[in-house]
Amino acid sequence: MNELVSVIIPYYKKKKFILESLNSILFQKYNNLEILIIYDDENMSDLEYIRKIIAQDKRIRIIINNSNLGAGLSRNIGIQEAKGTYVAFIDSDDIWHEDKIKNQIDFMGKNNFLFTHTSYSIVDEKKNFLEKREARNFYKVDDLIKSCDIGLSTVMIKKSIFGSKIFPNLKTKEDFVLWLNFLKEGHTINGLSKDLTYWRKTSDSLSSNSIQKLYDGFLVYNKFMKFNFFKSLYYLILLSFNYLRK
Repeated sequence: MNELVSVIIPYYKKKKFILESLNSILFQKYNNLEILIIYDDENMSDLEYIRKIIAQDKRIRIIINNSNLGAGLSRNIGIQEAKGTYVAFIDSDDIWHEDKIKNQIDFMGKNNFLFTHTSYSIVDEKKNFLEKREARNFYKVDDLIKSCDIGLSTVMIKKSIFGSKIFPNLKTKEDFVLWLNFLKEGHTINGLSKDLTYWRKTSDSLSSNSIQKLYDGFLVYNKFMKFNFFKSLYYLILLSFNYLRK
């Protein structure tokens, strides 16, 4: 397969890590890529730096938001602009193995899969290994709803199946809602059991904010899954327990 893959990377105050993340995309063994950087910072101080480090590669395009929209809404802009047959996501502090895209697109092509994710390693800011998460298959909402076990930076989706499905306007857990919506529509999420991504755990990230995660977790169930208050609270407790158990 040599289908075009659109790589979507929202950017907000990650100057310390963006070069390593971008290099992990640019030096992929699979070359037929377009890279869409959605610049989501009203402060333009990092923009010139990014333009300098990408100047030599014509596969990269920068889209500048007029205001800070957040990662989910920025990814939606990337999806709208994407020209690829497949869409892949990576956050601006995460890192791909050099054969990530090649392995994943081969896996999807051979099996006619529409939505896949991979295993990944969790590392600290200095790239020290913390733990590993194994990819697995999800066939229905009940398989995923108690624990969001899909690393966003490992996901690749055939663009044609998005339709009206988008990331919701949440600060965290926005990917969880989208994955659940795909399952609700009958799509399978297939796991590639190869460790192909480093997910970087940083102290200042929104995903490290416990209060925000609890609030958004409740909204996943109450607002987006339409559960009543008590059912939403029950699943939030399960989600929190499973997170702490990992």
